[in-house]
Amino acid sequence: MPSPATTGATLLLNATYEPLCVVSSRRAIVLVLAEKAESVDVTAELVRAATLSVPVPVVVRLTRYVRVPYPASVPLSRRAVFTRDGQTCVYCGGSATSIDHVVPRSRGGTHTWDNVVAACRRCNHTKADRSLAELGWKLPHPPSTPSGAAWRLLGHRTVDPRWREWLGVPESVSA
Repeated sequence: MPSPATTGATLLLNATYEPLCVVSSRRAIVLVLAEKAESVDVTAELVRAATLSVPVPVVVRLTRYVRVPYPASVPLSRRAVFTRDGQTCVYCGGSATSIDHVVPRSRGGTHTWDNVVAACRRCNHTKADRSLAELGWKLPHPPSTPSGAAWRLLGHRTVDPRWREWLGVPESVSA
């Protein structure tokens, strides 16, 4: 059975300290031992072998620059919509349990980031296939595609507080 120390997640930075991806702690240790990466931040836990002990890395930086093309947009998923909207209904501020199409699909609305919001069951049922104008409702802010390194790398994954300075994630984002 793998050690809990090696089943965690580690943020991988490019040689320029730009966030690249999230890898397993085990993969990060292998990169450090192969001198392909160096530890930037570590935990107090150690992984021991017969001749050495290595602290488990939380953030590692590659020793050589890697050029990586990124996808143009963040994939749309139910969980990602809830994360973007803070798990709250955009209509009433209650706890979100479903997603809603601002312009209903039955009226030509698309299933895209700028038309999908998190909603509570009551508001979603009340709105049904009507437009916001018909109900006299207004959105506090228009829905949009999330952007930034944190979304590109993590999507809906929770953010380890020790990664915040590398991802540019404010303290107010829940971990």
